[in-house]
Amino acid sequence: MGTLTIRTDADVERALDALTADGRSRSDVVREAILDTERQSRRARMRAEAEALRNDPDDAAAARRLASDMEQLSAW
Repeated sequence: MGTLTIRTDADVERALDALTADGRSRSDVVREAILDTERQSRRARMRAEAEALRNDPDDAAAARRLASDMEQLSAW
């Protein structure tokens, strides 16, 4: 496990004080914030990718063809 050292300003100190008021350590709060931020970033990238695919006429046509093919197969 690595160590991370950061400089904090008054706003960050106030936020850390508020987030550690329940007894959690500063390290735990910072780790949670980093992981939450990474998850939000990953979800945003996935949403953008899904939106791009949804707006891609070639992908939409391929999806319709696949649905049609699957429908024909289910008749068997």
